[in-house]
Amino acid sequence: MVPFSFAGTELIALPQGALFWPARKALLVADLHLEKASWFARLGQMLPPYDSIATLTDLTGLADQTGAEEIWCLGDSFHDRHGCDRLPTQARLLLTALTARVRWTWITGNHDPGIADHCGGAVVEEALVDGLLLRHEADPEEPRPELSGHFHPKLRITLRGRNVSRRCFIGTTRKLILPAFGALTGGLDAAHPEIVRAVGAGAEALVPVADRLLRFPLAA
Repeated sequence: MVPFSFAGTELIALPQGALFWPARKALLVADLHLEKASWFARLGQMLPPYDSIATLTDLTGLADQTGAEEIWCLGDSFHDRHGCDRLPTQARLLLTALTARVRWTWITGNHDPGIADHCGGAVVEEALVDGLLLRHEADPEEPRPELSGHFHPKLRITLRGRNVSRRCFIGTTRKLILPAFGALTGGLDAAHPEIVRAVGAGAEALVPVADRLLRFPLAA
């Protein structure tokens, strides 16, 4: 776990791509994209149907590890608005066990705007929590400290002649974008103009490794 300060709030960046908020005992994740494989299967593109089970197993492990009492999902939790209906039994049991034991909040995203709460938890468009605004997509005009997802940022660098790709957080003094937590999600280059436009000048890619938070400045 790697602690750092964002807008005066102590947070912990987890290598798995989640944030832990110690003061609230809250776990924050973005872009689970549950049931992405089954969505593609309906279009004739067959993928291994285990993405939701893998994602929820990992999330359960983090909840156990951190002792989380709250879980906030920052949008695109399902790959489409009907994803919860398609959950296989094992994934549904994992999910409902989590939503029953913690205060769970779904924030709606562009993939799941009509998400229903029949998998448990509360559904909101965004939330202001102890001075931090939680939403799905960063708003360049938002002056308040903001946590979001949506872009699936990944840092791509060449190290000792090898191309390395790691999911990363994107941070400025007022904005923090989480990487995608889902097992079946791609990634957008951390320096992509759309990410830089969303967060503004002074952005860094943040990569938690062991007991350090590596920082890589991004060109505006």
